[in-house]
Amino acid sequence: MCRFLAYAGTPILMDQLIFQPQNSLIHQSYHALERQDPVNGDGFGIGWYVPDVSPEPVRYVSVKPAWNDRNLRSIATKTKAGCFFAHVRDASVGAVCESNCHPFHYGPFLMMHNGRIEGFKKIKRTIINLLSENVFEWLSGETDSEHFFALFLNCLFAVKKVRYSTEDLVAALFKSIAILKKIFCETQPQAHFYLNLAITDGRDIIACRYDTNVHVASPTLYYSSGGFFQCEDGVCRMADTGGSEKSVLVVSEKLTNRRDEWHKIPEEHLVIIRPDLQVHLMPLKIE
Repeated sequence: MCRFLAYAGTPILMDQLIFQPQNSLIHQSYHALERQDPVNGDGFGIGWYVPDVSPEPVRYVSVKPAWNDRNLRSIATKTKAGCFFAHVRDASVGAVCESNCHPFHYGPFLMMHNGRIEGFKKIKRTIINLLSENVFEWLSGETDSEHFFALFLNCLFAVKKVRYSTEDLVAALFKSIAILKKIFCETQPQAHFYLNLAITDGRDIIACRYDTNVHVASPTLYYSSGGFFQCEDGVCRMADTGGSEKSVLVVSEKLTNRRDEWHKIPEEHLVIIRPDLQVHLMPLKIE
């Protein structure tokens, strides 16, 4: 399974999250601490927003291991963003190619996933048959992750709007998981799916920790919120700025060993980060 981080808040150099922390995403690409296989070297991707230029994100992906890409370091040390996603891949479904690298992008939306959908090949056509023509034509890769994102988009676009609210995003996620669960019940009731994922439109972020296997613990997912995440002299922490700055992180693994700054998202829960950077947890019960 992969590793990812999502950030929203005061614009920050991406380097301070991707490279500098003790357990940075780059460190997780070759030595992840909270999964059995520590290597996530099958490509990577970042996506960030420049609202003054476009509501759609900038996206850079590569099939290189994240630790071996000079362009990533150059971008990260020169680019500030108030909302961005970053992901390192351990390929399970789909070839190692750019079209299979996260985060996936449709219009203003980004999505990234850490997990898997068992027996995906058996249900792939069923998912595709549910999609509108526009969403189907957008698909370019082979992964279970991108196809679930397509299912989410299909649910979201069932109601035509110029701009979708936080509640719209949440409702579409609930509906898409419910559809996937129904497909499993009808076609492969003994199989399971694991959905640690994050979705954003550059304003709201929703992320979930969900799976259907009650016999194993879900892959880890944490959040941290506070003033401003800063790294000075090799020490990284969520600094208190007296309310002048705010930031929120959602991560597969804690970036630092400051345990009090990281909160594990409970299993079968959704975390919602609104534009005012308030964090809300919601049970994700799908019957």
